[in-house]
Amino acid sequence: MSGPATEILTPEQMYKADALATASGVASLKLMENAGRAVVDVITSRFKRCRVVVLCGPGNNGGDGYVVARLLAAKKWPVAVYAVGDVKTLKGDAALMARKFKGAIASFEAFGASLHSLTKPQLIVDAIFGAGLNRDFPDTLAKTIMGAALPIVAVDVPSGLDGETGQVRGSSLQADVTVTFFRKKPAHVLMRGRQLCGEVVVADIGIPDAVLEKLDISLHENAAPVLPAIWLETHKFRRGHSLIWSGPEFNTGAARLAAMSAARIGSGLTTIVGPPEALRVHAAHCTSVMLKPVETVEDLRVVLIDKRITSVCIGPAATVSEATRKNVRAILKSGIATVLDADALSSFAEEAANLFAAIASNGSRACVMTPHEGEFARLFPTVAARGADKVMRARTAAKLSGAVVVLKGPDTIIAAPDGQARINSNAPPTLATAGSGDVLAGIITGLLAQGMGGFEAACAGVWLHGDAANRTARRTLIAEDLVDALGRL
Repeated sequence: MSGPATEILTPEQMYKADALATASGVASLKLMENAGRAVVDVITSRFKRCRVVVLCGPGNNGGDGYVVARLLAAKKWPVAVYAVGDVKTLKGDAALMARKFKGAIASFEAFGASLHSLTKPQLIVDAIFGAGLNRDFPDTLAKTIMGAALPIVAVDVPSGLDGETGQVRGSSLQADVTVTFFRKKPAHVLMRGRQLCGEVVVADIGIPDAVLEKLDISLHENAAPVLPAIWLETHKFRRGHSLIWSGPEFNTGAARLAAMSAARIGSGLTTIVGPPEALRVHAAHCTSVMLKPVETVEDLRVVLIDKRITSVCIGPAATVSEATRKNVRAILKSGIATVLDADALSSFAEEAANLFAAIASNGSRACVMTPHEGEFARLFPTVAARGADKVMRARTAAKLSGAVVVLKGPDTIIAAPDGQARINSNAPPTLATAGSGDVLAGIITGLLAQGMGGFEAACAGVWLHGDAANRTARRTLIAEDLVDALGRL
């Protein structure tokens, strides 16, 4: 049995999917009819019969709206239609669907007056603009519609939302439910879009799945992973050995969170290395995690000779310093799979090219970076300045650095140097707590230790991180809770 569809289509790819479906013999008018029917099914399954206003725009999104109005009216729902723009300018399928609707079509200007009538509407269907919006949505329209304070069902995306970036063009509506078709668009999973869409329903409207093979899709929604198997005849070294670099004496907690997370996710051995005075602090807290004193980069190089070490994490509270840069270069030179987090990234803010060269020196080694937006801007200032398209920024950074980039946030992006990318959508807002990122770095490190590839480990780690948070009491979550929750996967 196949899992849920994870492909995410850009608006341009969705246009191609429609065209390919039509070329395969599916009538475009049938697709529009099916889209409208899907919206009606969502409405009738979630709302009791009530007075509905359908706001129809000047394109195919509006055409879907006219279908919704006709089918609701056929079910004896009270329906009023208001057109944004001149109905006479409609073309193609949208024009045909407008003519098939036999009720009155008023101009949008009359909508405001209806809000003060005795037959005030009770539900709004937003079919003004879809995911392909290429202009700003007028603030006056948004204020009038949102001022009605009514539930909104959006067709494709809430009007005003850029389907590709998830950002608002001018103003936007806030939907309670959004019905989209065939596959999600980036705006359904990227912020702010994910928030503005409300509940997202993906409807089958008759586009064959076979068209996906012709769309060169490289963007997916992150999904539950398959974890490395544990065989009967295994032993701890076969399950991998994770090395975690510790910060100084009074900055040990971050490394400990990372180490415990690596161990919890299945690394056969986990060792914290660092200054002796820091390890004394760790010794008071750790039982199953090993400790090894390392005072100089030369000491670290000796440790890294051990071929049983299969992953290394450096960065959590490591300090922003020349010493950290030296340690990072030594780790990368060793050829061991590496996670670079926090201070390991910020330490190269003025020497990014040197870091990228060190990563490129051994391209067969998995390397994963886990920056939040601030660290990303320090390491990739030119890329960060390019705007709001988060997927584009993560992809560009991955290609530039040669590493898998995990650009963290409520809509974390995982991007590989070859352009593959995932958008994660299962993370709750309670992950915005101190130490959460250290846990994520440790999870990815532990998965790398067990032999997962860099992109696969990063995707799995991000999803498991969100899942652990969802398993924990929401408002009171702290980073230590995430480590415990990993044990309940």
